Amino acid sequence: MELAVDAKVSNPGGTIMRPGQPQLYLRSVAKGFANGTVALENVNLTVRQGDFLSLLGPSGCGKSTALRLIAGLSTPTSGMIDWRGPAMGKNDIGFVFQEPTLMPWATVFNNVWLPLRLQGVSRAKAEPKVAEMLERVGLTGFETAMPRELSGGMKMRVSIARGLVTRPRVLLMDEPFAALDEITRFQLNHDLLSVWEQERFTVIFVTHSVFESVFLSSRIVIMAARPGRVFEEIDVNAPYPRDDSFRTSPEYGALCRRTSDILGQAMHANVVSRENA
Repeated sequence: MELAVDAKVSNPGGTIMRPGQPQLYLRSVAKGFANGTVALENVNLTVRQGDFLSLLGPSGCGKSTALRLIAGLSTPTSGMIDWRGPAMGKNDIGFVFQEPTLMPWATVFNNVWLPLRLQGVSRAKAEPKVAEMLERVGLTGFETAMPRELSGGMKMRVSIARGLVTRPRVLLMDEPFAALDEITRFQLNHDLLSVWEQERFTVIFVTHSVFESVFLSSRIVIMAARPGRVFEEIDVNAPYPRDDSFRTSPEYGALCRRTSDILGQAMHANVVSRENA
């Protein structure tokens, strides 16, 4: 079910995201492995066009597994991944992993060019697209830099630019900022929202952080584990753009407390599930 968490508008000039048309359904999705582990069971979820949807939950609740199923990198044991609207091509989904996974021998430009190069796009034709994405993530001027010359945050910016250079309709992000320091993480949160607000692609974002999920998301899906399942959904009715004033607002604090309370309930459900196993 969906739980609307009311928040007063602290940014009266901002925009509250309204639900778009359904873009993706997960219908009774389950995923098990040969060793007997059931990663997901009876997962039902609707993703709407333009959502910034976070999957929030403890380790082992199947967040990353769900992301891989959506990406087509794995297949469900049962149930259905049901895309709606125009057919999804292989270039319509971008994926940003927890680690930047850059080619260490290639420049920043060549790393971002890679998805286009695999499509047969020449360097000359790719150049304006690569330049645009590097500008969007704040890396103009670093085109010839090598990954070893970059900070962790800059490497992640390259990874995001690479994920967006094909202009995907859906961007999947698997804890991309988890290994970064808090200051860098906050800055990348802002930068990611800025790109998303301009492009309005759909984001499905895996995180362990209540604070990050509330700051970024239009919707939060809280998951419980053993087996992985949807425990609750929260609509984050706070306007965009969001900035540092939102992080310190009473509305943000209330949303974080409510989300944390529900996450605690989900984790308690995990304990009960194990005790009854």
